[in-house]
Parts: sequence; structure tokens; C-alpha cells
Amino acid sequence: MQRSIRPLLAAPILAAGLALPATGPAQAIDVTLVNGHPPIFLWVQHLTNSFIPAVDAALEGSGHSIDWTEAYGGTIAGVGGELEAVEDGLAEVGAIPTVFMPTQLPLQNVTYNTPFGPSDPELVMQVMDMLHGEVPGMVESWHGFDAEYLGGGFALDNYLLMTTFPVNSIDDLQGRRIAAPGPAVNWVEGTGAVGVAGNLTTYYNDLQTGVFEGVIVFPTAAAPARLHEVAPYVTITDFGAQYAGTLVANRTWFQAQPEAVQDALRAGADAYTAAYLAEQTERVAAAMETIAPDPDRLHVLAPEERARWAAALPDIAGAWAENADGMGLPGTDVLQAYMAAMAEAGADMGRDWSQR
Repeated sequence: MQRSIRPLLAAPILAAGLALPATGPAQAIDVTLVNGHPPIFLWVQHLTNSFIPAVDAALEGSGHSIDWTEAYGGTIAGVGGELEAVEDGLAEVGAIPTVFMPTQLPLQNVTYNTPFGPSDPELVMQVMDMLHGEVPGMVESWHGFDAEYLGGGFALDNYLLMTTFPVNSIDDLQGRRIAAPGPAVNWVEGTGAVGVAGNLTTYYNDLQTGVFEGVIVFPTAAAPARLHEVAPYVTITDFGAQYAGTLVANRTWFQAQPEAVQDALRAGADAYTAAYLAEQTERVAAAMETIAPDPDRLHVLAPEERARWAAALPDIAGAWAENADGMGLPGTDVLQAYMAAMAEAGADMGRDWSQR
């Protein structure tokens, strides 16, 4: 009986189906992708060149697709406003520059509070992704902004100093105005310099007009921003590579998406990071040639001077950890885990920031 029932039931269902429109492909999902910097910078370029293609490829055959709107260079949010745009639902996905959010996302700024660390961006990314997976509170800190951590992100190549005047030691910084992003302003505290908050979108004009006399920056951004035209003196300080941001989605929106879309976004974040780091490595040498074409204006800080600079800084890591602890976040745990991971990797940290 069972075998004869199925065809009999199928017949009226099939007949009814003939009166309905044929089922087509699933409707494309509208996704706005935001970053405040313009696409001259590598981490923005790879949103277009790596992240979006990887997500699209991962969705092939799933019945789902994404209709992308790319909102860069302040079209929806300026630098530092991306997380708010994602939280408010103005963008579903964002490349969030955590360096400009030391108050909202203190845990993600651990590298900027431990300067003179490793120069390898890939190592920094690996350790930061590990911390997100292993330290309770790291991923959860995003949830307060209705953001879902997708993984990966971008670390910036070894920071250096570009100035309008020659720098051979920290003594040359006395009274000089030096701009830096977010918590990196602390890197000149105790040197006699005056730290000024800034970012790449204004560095050129501010140097040209004398708002400040130097910037703490990294080669692969300094070159396309043409900073050498207004700050021709380059000092290799080995401040270290820095974790500067990651990819997140609006959490409410993300949780409502099919599993295939969620998985594709995470796969896209992984592919984005790998491609970004690979091209970054290739670009550093060329960037240095661009920003330091005159060997007479290029100075490598002596190891003893680098150690002197690191020792001159106040306990910025300890103060940062205490502040995060006071916010109910695991600042001390993150600091200790970060330093332990770097020690295990054999990284030169310039100073043991875990010592309080």
C-alpha cells in the first residue's frame, strides 16, 4: 500500500505546482561593506580584490548570492566611524580599524600598547586571532556593539618615523609635534616630543601646513599617501607591526542569515587576510624605496637607542591593562597571554611589558 500511496499524492501536488511560478534562484542578499579609508590603501583594496570574490566563490552552488555595495572613503562612515555604522545597520559588514577605537575596543589594541614588538605582521595576526579564540571576553567585547567577529583582519607593517627634520636619537624629538594613530600617540611619551592624534587621511596636509612635524606611520601606507614629499626624513625605529583591525558583521543581521552565508563570510575573512598579508610582504621593499630615496635622509636607530626609547616610555601596557580591567574586561589576561605567545615565538619585544 505504501508504494501506491506516494504516486497518488504526488499527482495533485504536481498539478497544483503547474499553476504557480517556477521556483527560481534565491533572491540576492543586499550587503553594504564599509571602511572609512579610501581604496588607495591595501587593506581596502583587498576588500574588493579578495574578500568579496572569496565570499562569492564560497556561495557558489548554495542557492544564495550577495549583491554588494562597497562604501569606502567616508561615503557612509569616516575613519573610526565604521563600527557605529555596522551597529546601526547602515552596513552589514565592516572592516573595522580598531586602532581608532581604543576606548570602545581596548582589548583589540594590545599591540599598540606594547610597542617595539615584532616586525612580522603575519605573526601579529596569528597571535591576535589566537587570543580571540582562547581568551574569554575578546570575541564577546564585539557583541556589545551588535558585531560578530568574522576572523582575520589586517596588521600593519613595521612602524617607523617620518619627519621634516633629521632624527638620530630621541633627543632630537624634544619639543617636536609628532602625530600618530590612536594609542600610538603614547609611543613618544617621555621622549620630549608632543604627541598629536591623527590618521592617514589628513597626514599629508597637516605636515605640509606645519600642524605637526612628523608622523609615526608604516611604509605601505606612507608610500601611496606620498608622505615623503612633506616629511623626507625617515627613521627606522622598529616600533613593530601592529594589529589594526578586523572584519565583522552586524550580529543581529548575521544570525538571521543562512548557515551557508555565515560560513562564506568567515571563509572570505580568512582569504582576505591571507591575500592581504602576501601582497603586503611584497610591497614593503618597494614602499621603502619610494619613501626613502635619499640615503642621506634615512637613519636606522641604533639598538641601544631603540632600547633607550623603549625604557623611556611610561608603563603604558600596565595602565592600559588596568583600565580594561576596570571596565570589566580581561585586560591583564590579554596582556599576559599576548606577551607569553610572543615569547614562545621568539619575538624581540624591546621591553617586557608584562612586568608591572
